Amino acid sequence: MARPRKCRRICKEPAYDRFVPEGILCQDVIVLSLDEYEVIRLIDLENRTHEQCARQMDVSRTTVTEIYQIARQKVADCIVNGKPLHIAGGSYKLCDGSAEGYCRKTCRRNVSTAVCQGVQKKGANEMRIAVSYENGEIFQHFGHTSQFKLYDIESGEIVRTIIADMEGQGHGALTEFLDGVVADVLICGGIGAGAKNALQEAGIRLYGGVKGSADEAVDAYLTGSLVFDEGVTCSHHGHGDGADHDCGSHGHGDGHHCGEDRHGCTGNR
Repeated sequence: MARPRKCRRICKEPAYDRFVPEGILCQDVIVLSLDEYEVIRLIDLENRTHEQCARQMDVSRTTVTEIYQIARQKVADCIVNGKPLHIAGGSYKLCDGSAEGYCRKTCRRNVSTAVCQGVQKKGANEMRIAVSYENGEIFQHFGHTSQFKLYDIESGEIVRTIIADMEGQGHGALTEFLDGVVADVLICGGIGAGAKNALQEAGIRLYGGVKGSADEAVDAYLTGSLVFDEGVTCSHHGHGDGADHDCGSHGHGDGHHCGEDRHGCTGNR
C-alpha cells in the first residue's frame, strides 16, 4: 500500500489565483498547486534556502527541491509559451501558527489578524496603511506614538479608517501591533534605526520624515506624490515621555534638515 502524501504547510492562500497573458493565448492551462506556489514564494521571493523552506513547510529538503523544479518548469512554460496559469489544489494545510519560529511574518500574521486590539480584519484584496497619529496630524516620534490611524485601501480608494490607541507601548510593541494587524505601509515622522529594522523584518514598507495632515499624506501616497525621507532616523534619549517633543518639526525655516539641532534627529532628503 502506497504511503499517503504528507500535507505541505503553507502560510496562506494566494491573493491572486490566475494569470493570463495578453495577446493570442494558448488554450493549454498550466495548474500550479498551492504547495508549488508556496515553494516559489519562499525561495524566489523571500530568498529562503531549500532547508529553511523545508522547515517552514514541514517537509524534507529533498521534497522541496522536487517541488521547486516542477514549479519552476510550469512557470517557465507559461512565460515562454504564453499559457494561462491557474493556482489551485495540491496537498497542503494552512499554517496554524506552529511555523512561527521559521516564518518572518506571514504565519504570525495569520494567527493574529482576526482581532488585534479590536481592529477589524483586513480584507483579502485590501492594502492597509498605518500612520502615526495625533489630532489629525502625523505624529513625529514613532517610538512615542500613542495612536495609529489605519486606512484600508481597495482599488486605490480608502474604504475604511480605524484609529487604534497604543496606551504608551514602546517601539517594539508598536511594530508587533502593526505586524499583527497586517499593515503593509507605515507613514510616520522620525523613527529610530531599531524600529526601522523591525519594520523591514516584518515586511512593512516605511515612508518616514513625513509631516502634516495624516489624511493628506495618505491621499498623496495613493497618487504617488508623497514626499518622504528615505534616510530619516530619530534617536531620542532623555526626553522623558516625549510629550513636548516634535521630531522633524522644530520650528526652523524651509531648507532645514533634522540633525542640525540638539534633538539627535537626522535626515537626508
